[in-house]
Order: sequence, then structure tokens, then C-alpha cells
Amino acid sequence: MKKPISRRFKALLIGLSFCATLIILGSFTGSFAQEKIVRIDGSSTVYPITEAVAEEFQKFKKGSVRVTVGISGTGGGFKKFCRGETDISNASRPIVKKEIEACKQAGVEYIELPVAYDGMAVVVNPKNNWVSYMTVAQLKMIWEPEAQGKIKRWNQVNPNWPNYPLNLYGAGVDSGTFDYFTEAIVGKARASRGDYTASEDDNVLVQGVAGDPYALGYFGYAYYAENKDKLKIVPIDNGKGPVAPSEKTIMDGTYQPLSRPIFIYVNKKSAERPEVREFVEFYLRNASRLVKQVKYIPLPEKAYKLAEERFAKRKTGTVFGGEPKTGIKVEDLLRLEERK
Repeated sequence: MKKPISRRFKALLIGLSFCATLIILGSFTGSFAQEKIVRIDGSSTVYPITEAVAEEFQKFKKGSVRVTVGISGTGGGFKKFCRGETDISNASRPIVKKEIEACKQAGVEYIELPVAYDGMAVVVNPKNNWVSYMTVAQLKMIWEPEAQGKIKRWNQVNPNWPNYPLNLYGAGVDSGTFDYFTEAIVGKARASRGDYTASEDDNVLVQGVAGDPYALGYFGYAYYAENKDKLKIVPIDNGKGPVAPSEKTIMDGTYQPLSRPIFIYVNKKSAERPEVREFVEFYLRNASRLVKQVKYIPLPEKAYKLAEERFAKRKTGTVFGGEPKTGIKVEDLLRLEERK
């Protein structure tokens, strides 16, 4: 026959159990409190580069740091960044005046760092057998605001082209690609017709053009390079004959006006956290290799060294004056970087 457990012993057991529970909960709470996160959002164009860096950095840190990368478009990313919701903002164009002011009002200082060079691809469906190239003037005719509801068929752009529907796919209004394309082609940033399939996610546009024989679209060159079997590139004539985007033509500046540098912006205050500082340093040290891996064009090593120096000195602000810039060549970018 078992002896009954005394009240004192029961109390001791309950107390020990309670203490053990507190220790376990405390360890969980401590682990949550110590979790290190780098929060990034912004451009879908820059996303593949930053995501590749994030994956390698997390492996390098053996899971002690978590890096989240969202796709809200350049404009959407800057909205979050200037509210202090993110540590880093991916941007396919330089920061503009209204975003500079929003960051200033919120007390957010930022470090501007170019990370790669990119071209914009104009594409059609592979079944399109009538377009061999397009001029900047033709693109303007199609995309300017006055074209809305009027330019709806291919033969309206060129009478030698067939009388087929012209279905358009392009960047959403929160995308830096939208700002850049409209500035470069229409002549004014954000001046565009609105009757087209729009998305801040370039993968959505790729699938749209790939599935529509009457499509015409534009997005970052790297997304074309990853989907060459589904798309047909359209060379662009800017007055000196048709030029197709490639690593060579984007780098040497002959593919104009649709070549551009792309950036990350780092919150200066966030950069004081070890995990953010280490991530950015890792990004700049490994950018050249990883940029190639995801089909973008790396900057010259000199540009990455200048960016490393500026980040080390925590130099804030932008060299672009808050205005959209098009047709920036690598040598122009280097000159701007050296002046910072």
C-alpha cells in the first residue's frame, strides 16, 4: 500500500514545477528578444540581387540573423523606409524630392549605395513575327497619356504591322521602373497611359507577355535574361540604329535611353545595429559575384570600393538632387560617386 504524499511535499513539487516553467518560458522569451532581423523592402528589379545576398548572408551567420525581403516597388518601399518600418530600401531609381522630404520629416537619414547596373527590356511574345525593332518615338506614341483609349492596335503604330490588338504590360505606379521608363521614353516621369496591365512584380509581367501573342511589355533586363525561352526581345533605335540590351551594350552605354544604375538605401540609425552593418558590408563585398549570378551587370570594382568607403563613413544624402535621371553611364556614375 502506497503512502499518501504529504501536503508539504506536494507544495514542494508544485513549486519546483512552477520554477521549471518560468525557466522554460524565460528561455523562449529571451530567444525571441534576442532575434536579429534585417528588414528590407522595395524594388522588384533589385529584389533578385538582395535576395541572393540575403540567402548567402544568413548561411554565413549560421541562422543567427534573419533577413526579410519584400516587393512593394521602389515607391512603396520608400514609403515604408521613410516611416522607419524598414532598415534598407531596394530602389531601381534614385530617391526623389517627395521621398527626401518624407524621410526628413520623419528624421530618417539614409546612405545611398549603387549596387549594380541594369537595362530595361522591351519584349513581345515569341509568336510576334512582325516586330524586328522599335524606335523611341514609336514607344512614346504607345505609352504617352494621350494614347489612352486611342492607340489600341499594332497597325496604328506602324501601318506595315498587322491589324491586331495591342495589349500592354508594364510597371505599376509604385515601381521605380515606371518612373524611369516614363521619364526616358515619354519625357516626363509618371506620365503614362493607364489602360494597361500593371504590376510592381516583374514576374507577373513576364507571365502576361509570355501568354499573350499580341502583347508588348517592359521590365528589368534580368527578368528577360531568366525567361528568354518565353519572350522575344525588341531592339530599340534611339537615332543611331537598333540596339538590343545585353551585358555589353548596357555596360558600354550604347543601349540608350533604357540603361540605369540600381541602388540600396540604408537607414543610418539602423546601420548602427551590428546585424545591419554586417549585412551591408557583406552585400558590397560580394555584390560583383552575386550580381552576375542573377543576370545583372556588376559595377566596376572601383564603384564598390567607393560605396564601401561611404558606408564606413556613414555619408548620407543623394547625389542625384531628387530628380529622375536617365541615360546615366557607368563612367558618369563613377564621377558622381567620387564627388560624394
